[in-house]
Amino acid sequence: MNVTIKELSKNSEQIKDVQEFLFKMIKKEFGYDYVPEWHQDIIEIDEYYINPERNNFYVAYFEETGEIIATIGIRSYDKDFPEFRHLYSKDTTSSIWRLFVDERCRRCGLASKMFSVAENFANQVGYNDIYLHTHKNLDGALEFWTKMGFVVALDANDELETVHMDKKIQGLEINPSDNTMSYAVKL
Repeated sequence: MNVTIKELSKNSEQIKDVQEFLFKMIKKEFGYDYVPEWHQDIIEIDEYYINPERNNFYVAYFEETGEIIATIGIRSYDKDFPEFRHLYSKDTTSSIWRLFVDERCRRCGLASKMFSVAENFANQVGYNDIYLHTHKNLDGALEFWTKMGFVVALDANDELETVHMDKKIQGLEINPSDNTMSYAVKL
């Protein structure tokens, strides 16, 4: 099947579809529904990802059906963890959010492709680093992010099994002719 990756636009129908996909994936992966303090960026997706110049959100679709199969968001680092005040700033550090891949499309390179698109964007808009947090109890998450070049900055040892990670942006120079990229994915 062919996959197209597009930037999320201000189209209200597209935003609604992305929100539904994200909440479906959160329910499937974490077992809970909407939590206001954790999911504000999904509810106000335009304020977090579309409107700010140095933020973006990408969506992967099956070309044949238009079905959403993956997402990733990248935005300026906006957390205030005391442990990281000396490491990260909103001016030089971006952060990855909401990388989800439909379970039918895993282990075929789509997550890596989504991340490379986000990393390229971060490089183009002048970020030096990328921060993310993940959870040790997510199947394959630590291994995936390590493969993408991230290192553990802090293992929180909390009940959510949170691990904070970061990496230096590699300075990729990929200049697509427009904001749509197409890939073939074998399922």
